Amino acid sequence: MVHILGVLLRDSWPAKWAFRKFYGIGAHTAERICARFQIHDKAQMRDLTPQQVAQISAFLSAPSTTANLPILPLAPARFKPPSTAPVPQLQSVRKDPLKELKIESELRREIKENIAHHRMIGSYVGRRHAMGMPVRGQRTSSNASTARKLNRIERRN
Repeated sequence: MVHILGVLLRDSWPAKWAFRKFYGIGAHTAERICARFQIHDKAQMRDLTPQQVAQISAFLSAPSTTANLPILPLAPARFKPPSTAPVPQLQSVRKDPLKELKIESELRREIKENIAHHRMIGSYVGRRHAMGMPVRGQRTSSNASTARKLNRIERRN
């Protein structure tokens, strides 16, 4: 079993499934993380080297402090485009979608702050949160019990 940031990841799981155990990482983000660290789609957690585990742990703890991705040319240096086609300009810095990644406690804190902000300004969404009612237009006459449970336990502060 591998522990990364306090989350227990089973050895028998594929890496792209195991990364979904982190709060805030879904299927698409897990695939991006696997691609960034050159992990095969079918690789299991037991197949990762200790260096890869350390790199992933360092990345997930502070994604904004990692180095920029290198810009690799798509064609060899001796390639010359046809004279009729315009020459595309290479970007000097590519936007990395994983730089703004927020997971676990940081994401939970941001969600709680957003809910508190809605409640403070008195918006419709904030009032629904405060009353423990469904927020996004669901029915209230028959199936609001889940919303009442969630709003009562986690969101009332």
